[in-house]
Amino acid sequence: MSEAGQPLLRIRNVETYYGKIIALRGVDVDVFPGEIVTLIGANGAGKSTLMMTICGSPQARAGEIVYDGNDITLAPTHEIMRRGIAQSPEGRRIFPRMTVLENLQMGALLVDDEHFDGDLERIFTLFPRLKERASQRGGTLSGGEQQMLAIARALMGRPKLLLLDEPSLGLAPLIVKQIFEVIGELNKRDGLTVFLVEQNAFHALKLAHRGYVMVNGKITMSGTGADLLKREEVRAAYLEGGRH
Repeated sequence: MSEAGQPLLRIRNVETYYGKIIALRGVDVDVFPGEIVTLIGANGAGKSTLMMTICGSPQARAGEIVYDGNDITLAPTHEIMRRGIAQSPEGRRIFPRMTVLENLQMGALLVDDEHFDGDLERIFTLFPRLKERASQRGGTLSGGEQQMLAIARALMGRPKLLLLDEPSLGLAPLIVKQIFEVIGELNKRDGLTVFLVEQNAFHALKLAHRGYVMVNGKITMSGTGADLLKREEVRAAYLEGGRH
């Protein structure tokens, strides 16, 4: 993927704290339009903190986050979402008492009603299982179905940038494969820009145009997905036994 032009998302020297504890240490990341960029790292490295910082909760204490040419570093979360960023968070966080359809309606709250029916049909084509479960409560779905619903709910907001936080966590290998295939299809067919946080480094780097490695709140390596897959230190730390 070419890096011509300006990044859609530009993160520079970002520091985030929880109280007095520093979680992100001078993080620099670029995501260009039409790319899939992945961030890999061990559990507790700070990957999810970066995702949440992009969305304004917590806010960065230093550095800047620029999205689509606008500084969103200190913008409130609802304003960031209105600008065309959607997140499928770690742990899915669907609305368990609402039906599948109601969850999807919640995802579409910031979008004109005229697009709803067409977008819903597109989601049901991507995730046929959700169509079958449309009237079922979210909390009664399997883990894989809940993850599909979390991604689908984010897509109903018609985002320019989709943030995916650990979409494969706790899922069976076959479901993981399906979810990564959908992400790849959305990127190739619709040009959707995706920033993906993943512990499953093998799948993530195979899918991504570019990747970053995070250790203890710092970016320690970056490169194309293919290049990072070949790096001995990446293979030793994240890929041994990880080819699910």
